[in-house]
Amino acid sequence: MNKILVVDDDPHIRELVTVFLENEAMPCIEAENGKRALEILEEESIGLIVLDIMMPEMDGWSFCSEVRKTWQTPILMLTAKGETMQKVRGFKLGADDYLVKPFEPIELVMRVKALLKRYQVSVSQTVRVGKLSLDRKSYTIFNGSESIMIPMKEFELLFMLAGTPGRTFTRDDLIENIWGFDYEGDERTVDVHVKRLRERFISDKFGFEIKTVRGLGYRLEEV
Repeated sequence: MNKILVVDDDPHIRELVTVFLENEAMPCIEAENGKRALEILEEESIGLIVLDIMMPEMDGWSFCSEVRKTWQTPILMLTAKGETMQKVRGFKLGADDYLVKPFEPIELVMRVKALLKRYQVSVSQTVRVGKLSLDRKSYTIFNGSESIMIPMKEFELLFMLAGTPGRTFTRDDLIENIWGFDYEGDERTVDVHVKRLRERFISDKFGFEIKTVRGLGYRLEEV
């Protein structure tokens, strides 16, 4: 199994993160700064990086920028800075998620697991949900030996929801990821596509349901 690289100049934080992740059968390797972390990336198979920002030698910003020149390894930024612009800067440099100190260890574990699953889905381009298997390379849905073709936007919407069952996606999340940041339509587009998916894939028959989260958006749950 690929290791989790924990990069933080505070040995107590490194120890805390390592203990909780290894308790969940996720082996860790530690680095005290970005410079050492880059050396480890060259030597080890790393599945995910938990990254502090404020460090000597090479800070998290510089490290993140260097990583993205070569690797697509998911990065969870772990920092005391919670301002919106700090988060935006992190995402622009290639971070995948952001957790502010002090944090609840269980939240860290859940975020790491979600990121790993998302990355595995992205790499494999396939996801299983209920009785269906979705192949993003061909935009084809398989129900056993039967293949099902649906419009591309509906497929992308179902693929995104199915990639992390139980996670709530806001309508803005869905629009930005599927229709793009420059989309000029309104949120009702998402509602229309969800309605069509519900009509195509009845929960009793296919083993999953797209639920409305009032005031937020949607989540997919297997039944």
